[in-house]
Amino acid sequence: MLNPKAEAIALQAAALCAADALRAAAGDIQPRALVILGSGLHSALAHIEVAASLPFTDVPGIPQPSVEGHSGHFIFGHAGDTPVLVMQGRLHAYEGHSPATLATPIRAARLLGADTLFVTAAAGGIAPGLSAGDVVLLEDHIDLTGSSPLRGPNAEKFGPRFPAMAHAYTPRLRALAHQVAAPLGIDMREGVYAGMRGPAFETPAEARMLRTLGADVVGMSVVPEVISAVHAGMDVLGIALVTNIAASDDAGHEGVLEVAAQKAPALSRLFAGILSRL
Repeated sequence: MLNPKAEAIALQAAALCAADALRAAAGDIQPRALVILGSGLHSALAHIEVAASLPFTDVPGIPQPSVEGHSGHFIFGHAGDTPVLVMQGRLHAYEGHSPATLATPIRAARLLGADTLFVTAAAGGIAPGLSAGDVVLLEDHIDLTGSSPLRGPNAEKFGPRFPAMAHAYTPRLRALAHQVAAPLGIDMREGVYAGMRGPAFETPAEARMLRTLGADVVGMSVVPEVISAVHAGMDVLGIALVTNIAASDDAGHEGVLEVAAQKAPALSRLFAGILSRL
């Protein structure tokens, strides 16, 4: 077992190695934003000009996702004039990955110069009135994952021991998202994301608990990524697509992918519009 100082050095080294591999594939692109595409949303790239692609497995410390709907590629390109790095798919703790592994791509992107994390996710609807296909702009989250990417020695190269989370989801970026969505005819309500450990979907009792706690949507990702980004001093924008109603009979991964595929064209325009105005 590594001592705390050696462990912190190892965490920083993992991100440095990942950043070196990404930099070699990026050419002259220096990404302004890291975009993480959630379950089934890997096709929401139609309005991004792709310049280069690299599989996760070619990046040290970042394994291939094992979940359907997460193709596992890094994409370098442009949304308008904005250079971006896109993750087609993500890693989840329920796949057996450590919280530190979930933080590695965010930290690597930060080392490349990205100052914004744009995180997307398929989610279950908790709040009354939500339906499959609704788009929710994240304003906050509740961390029920039972762990944290910041647990253990602090990687001081990236951020402080105790990062403030009061404004984790950047208000300026939320306002921008609304401005872009309106002329596209995309109605977005703001809401709170509850991060669960997974991979089981929520029970009816858990759904009632989450509603009582103030959650609007629920999922099995987002939270570790946002914590890692805030720790590293990045602005954050989060958008969740409701793909099922929590604890209902339609809760299943096949249905998640089906709804995500149906909404991908509209979301592609929304994502590109936001990114082009960064």
